[in-house]
Amino acid sequence: MLKALGIFQRATAEHLWRMLRPGDSHDRITRDTLNALKNDGKVRVETRLESNHQLWVLTERGHKEAKQLLPKNVRVSALRKLEYDDDGEPVTGDGFDEHAAAVTMTAAVLTGAEFGTPLSWQTEIGHKLPYGYTQYADLTMLALDAGVPAMLLEVDRVNEPVDVLVAKLRRYTEWFELLAPKADKDHERAARSYGGARVHDFRMWSRIYPATGHEGYVPVAFVFTGKTKAQRESRIRRLEQSGRRYFAGKPYAGSASGITAIDYHRAVPVVVTELERITADPDGAAGKVWRRLGRDENQWQTLGEALDNPDGDHLYAVEREEARRRQEEREAAEREAKRPVCSRCGNKFTDDRWQSLRQSSWRSEQDDLCGPCVKEAADRAKAKCVARRQAEEAAAREVAEAEAKKNRGLFGRRR
Repeated sequence: MLKALGIFQRATAEHLWRMLRPGDSHDRITRDTLNALKNDGKVRVETRLESNHQLWVLTERGHKEAKQLLPKNVRVSALRKLEYDDDGEPVTGDGFDEHAAAVTMTAAVLTGAEFGTPLSWQTEIGHKLPYGYTQYADLTMLALDAGVPAMLLEVDRVNEPVDVLVAKLRRYTEWFELLAPKADKDHERAARSYGGARVHDFRMWSRIYPATGHEGYVPVAFVFTGKTKAQRESRIRRLEQSGRRYFAGKPYAGSASGITAIDYHRAVPVVVTELERITADPDGAAGKVWRRLGRDENQWQTLGEALDNPDGDHLYAVEREEARRRQEEREAAEREAKRPVCSRCGNKFTDDRWQSLRQSSWRSEQDDLCGPCVKEAADRAKAKCVARRQAEEAAAREVAEAEAKKNRGLFGRRR
């Protein structure tokens, strides 16, 4: 509890209950723990909210202990010092800013759904841009065990122009595209033109955040709360229309015809939800309470489903293999259409016969014959040659025999 207050500075018992003990049916144990810490001088009640919830903060003693308990890489929020009036009486806190309450509640409901632990969160992390502006994220989440290695969250109470939200997307995109120190610009340019994930190896964000496990930059989640349901829905639609260029993705470079997959490697995955929707769902933030901008507006999914890209690299690999197979079939059909036909028997040439003709520089009268017909013609020619030789040999024997017979007759008359 001290760690959670060290990170989020101020919280109600409900926030801490949802964050630390979501399995409890109510916040009684959380309130008892806070009272025990209060008696130990580590926490105090800063004020009571309009909702009648007490707002708890760390005392100086508790702040020091929280700082010791938290890892060095976790930023500890500033101490809320107790102030006194002229009469020496403690000054009641000036109330809990509603935006800050929504931020803490967002972290609470996500942690309660096992998206990390209180240590998975950081507040107001800055992303500095070259022109001097720093884009602060309301929350950053690292929940590797939940399949969300990193996510930036913006909590919106429907009280700012939509252009402000779009500008945040623009600035996040600009920050994601910053080159890492000493990155090779030529290699980065080549990787960018080729497409795919290699481009991220040259970007600064990949030195700060872990790989997302999906195509694209670190996802950004907008959590809306307040006003009416209709107003929140209208705001989501307008954000989707105005910010499309930052999350929509592009066709894959050099894609063949028939490829419908989208290249999200240089896009910001944007998901949206509502605190009211999360708290009303039996599964909380683990339920189908998230929507990925750019998809069917009625398609609410789990966070893992919303962050996945079924129409990205996976579909591209399937479609590319299918395109390759179709291309091979077309080429095979074109090749078959050109295959020679034997002028004698009408059969198509075999691959070997066709290849032998293409490789040979000699031409003959048998070039229009298939292999078997060439062999048959050769066999007939050979048979004729044998028969002619046999006939010549027989005629020669007959002449020799006649000559011998004639000689024998002449010798007989001389006697």
